[in-house]
Amino acid sequence: MTQQPNDAGHLFELGDACFAYLQGKGSWGWSNAGLVVGDGASLLVDTLFDLHLTEAMLQSMSSLTAVAPIATLLNTHANGDHCYGNQLVAGAEIVSSLATATEMTEVPPAMLHALNQAPGELGALFRYFFGEFDFDGIDVRLPTRTFEGRLEVEVGGRVVELIEVGPAHTRGDTIAVVPDAKTVYTGDILFIGGTPIVWAGPLSNWVAACDLLLGMDVDTVVPGHGPITDKAGVVGVRDYLAFVDSSAAQHHAAGDDAWEAARDIAREVGARDEFRGLSEMGRITVNVDTAYRSLDPSYVAPDVVEQFRRMAALEGFQFN
Repeated sequence: MTQQPNDAGHLFELGDACFAYLQGKGSWGWSNAGLVVGDGASLLVDTLFDLHLTEAMLQSMSSLTAVAPIATLLNTHANGDHCYGNQLVAGAEIVSSLATATEMTEVPPAMLHALNQAPGELGALFRYFFGEFDFDGIDVRLPTRTFEGRLEVEVGGRVVELIEVGPAHTRGDTIAVVPDAKTVYTGDILFIGGTPIVWAGPLSNWVAACDLLLGMDVDTVVPGHGPITDKAGVVGVRDYLAFVDSSAAQHHAAGDDAWEAARDIAREVGARDEFRGLSEMGRITVNVDTAYRSLDPSYVAPDVVEQFRRMAALEGFQFN
């Protein structure tokens, strides 16, 4: 499947009463969500980065949720573009992995609001990534039910299997499998058309999560960012992560500085046909930092502001 996201956000019917809400081009903050409709009840997979975007998504689903209200909200992980709209899903049980629930408290919306409003280079940097979003007025509702490993959720007579595959992208990533529809919602275990970013790692865990997806009886794969895909999309993400993991290990063994290694690996990635054209290529800097941290627990990655500076620099962002 190659359905493309719409800049304004659009609800796509996947079949078997499963839906995907795609927005933007899958870049920073422009995340996807999903809806699984059962008999008289629905499960929502993730909310969006701000209240305006989440409200528009919920409105697009209103004809479905009028007869099958959202009883359960799954947050696939802790990044704000998958949970900051939780407060608008009134009355739903909010489910996440235990690691996700803990991590959701660490980056409050007020912090991103302040960074977007900051003067000088700092504000310009964060507006480059997040300037299109409104973080004002967000009061993040935390999960009311947590799990570790696996959990089956009943949704209006249907079973949805929740599988914790983190730490990978974040510390507690969860995928949601709908067996009767052969559909899986992956959260940010999949970026299709964009560069994956490995905040937590190790990269090998993320590769293992891709292998798990490849072994499933699924036809339709809804990523956290980018267009709906199938197992070919999973292979592409797996191959990128495996390549970066191997390349970073070689640079680390040679004693190379992580920033130097990231720039070298970025050039290698750009020269390979299978990876050429990936957006957000600057994320390689975070991925190499994570690989180095996995190889050497004493390695200290730069602070998050410096990581964003390096990502922007690799993508050619100019402050003036």
